[in-house]
Amino acid sequence: MSHKLVILVRQDLKLPKGKMAVQCSHASVECVLKSNRRLVDAWRKEGGMKVVLKVADKKELFKFKQLANDNNLKNVVIADAGKTTVQPGTITCLGIGPDEEDKIDSLTKILKMV
Repeated sequence: MSHKLVILVRQDLKLPKGKMAVQCSHASVECVLKSNRRLVDAWRKEGGMKVVLKVADKKELFKFKQLANDNNLKNVVIADAGKTTVQPGTITCLGIGPDEEDKIDSLTKILKMV
């Protein structure tokens, strides 16, 4: 059984590449800190797969948050501090996992990679 972590990034914000990388990093770290130790250990042992996927906007991001909640998948919403590119509190991305790849893919398989 494989494990993964996915990060869903809002495309409507048109974040610069560097800003997007930082927001994805925040999501990855927060997901790991929030997740079950057994799942994190299995995920790390397998190489710590991370995949960044596109969502259109905040509405779609929260649709996937609800799906993650409904399927008992740990997730975290990232809100920016607003010191550079976007306004304070702007929701930029959603991290889901790490967890079993099949469970995550059942929710996110329709999304395209960044």
